[in-house]
Amino acid sequence: MALRVAVVGSGPAGSSAAETLAKAGIETFLFERKLDNAKPCGGAIPLCMVSEFDLPPHIIDRRVRQMKMISPSNIEVDIKLDNPEEYIGMCRREVLDGFLRDRASKLGATLINGTVHKLELPASTSQPYTIHYADHSNGSLTGTVKTLKVDMVIGADGANSRIAKEIDAGDYNYAIAFQERIRLPEDKMAFYEDLAEMYVGNDVSPDFYAWVFPKYDHVAVGTGTMKVNKAQIKDLQAGIRARAARKLEGGKIIKVEAHPIPEHPRPRRVVGRVALVGDAAGYVTKSSGEGIYFAAKSGRMCAETIVEFSSGGSRIPTEDELKVYLKRWDKKYGLTYKVLDILQTVFYRTDATREAFVEMCSDRDVQKLTFDSYLYKTVVPANPFIQMKITAKTIGSLLRGNALAP
Repeated sequence: MALRVAVVGSGPAGSSAAETLAKAGIETFLFERKLDNAKPCGGAIPLCMVSEFDLPPHIIDRRVRQMKMISPSNIEVDIKLDNPEEYIGMCRREVLDGFLRDRASKLGATLINGTVHKLELPASTSQPYTIHYADHSNGSLTGTVKTLKVDMVIGADGANSRIAKEIDAGDYNYAIAFQERIRLPEDKMAFYEDLAEMYVGNDVSPDFYAWVFPKYDHVAVGTGTMKVNKAQIKDLQAGIRARAARKLEGGKIIKVEAHPIPEHPRPRRVVGRVALVGDAAGYVTKSSGEGIYFAAKSGRMCAETIVEFSSGGSRIPTEDELKVYLKRWDKKYGLTYKVLDILQTVFYRTDATREAFVEMCSDRDVQKLTFDSYLYKTVVPANPFIQMKITAKTIGSLLRGNALAP
């Protein structure tokens, strides 16, 4: 019997999963509700993703080699990458997602332009799952109601995942991201040629940061905050617009976007023969708010587990076998998530701690450790001397700012 797998959602997580399955010869169905979707997102990707996922140059709008960290009192710390071969990639999600989706389709995944409304769970482990969806391939917004039977399902359908609801995966806290795309005059855009900015302060976010990230012909200006503060999101966006007003002068808003961002993994990420990946699973980091690389990586790792335990598609993996993907994921990235959670808890509490954070970022050893960890997606250990220096500098910065709470 040939294995049939449905992947719901064609962002980086879903398309990476579908590509891996299709390359292994497994019959793969990739669902996407809106083929021209442009997810609200800062769009930063680490250097390692470019090589790992074989991304062509045209996917990258800008190669950022400079970063400005700007404190609540507008103290600026400039951070530069010394190696000319290293950079943070800036992309538009509609371009990146479209490329990954098309590649999965060309490799053999069946792309379905449809909205999944229901996942019918089987009565026994020997029976298939039934997907109920509206097919939009005829151009209709309501679509034609259809069904599809499959042996396994990968939920890659974002923070508001329908698949997660159907398998009772549990809820999580989430943040709200709000972003404006602003087209700037040429002289203002030149300032952001290879530069991105991060602003911290209660005026731009009580628990996160705000950003100005350069794209192809515009900048993405946005902020994020936890769900409990979502009523303040427009005021916080006004805060970042005010802080960056001089640099954004003469700009024209070309698009306004908002989207929920998960703050921790769901309680259940594998149920039966259904697995969650990307935002649907809750794989967004604290502190940095990064999710693109982790989405793509989780989709690939989940699909690789299915390929392995299905013997290339000749048998249906069990729930326990599918959970091997979770064990591998948590082992590889669990520490990264914990470290970034601690950083957000310590440094995003008050404006005093944020001032200390920006001051600490002026240290070259801190910068190198941070960039190495971000660019190559590992928690890079420093040598003991540097580690002691960084720890002492952290405590010193917090003490000078009277930021150490009892």
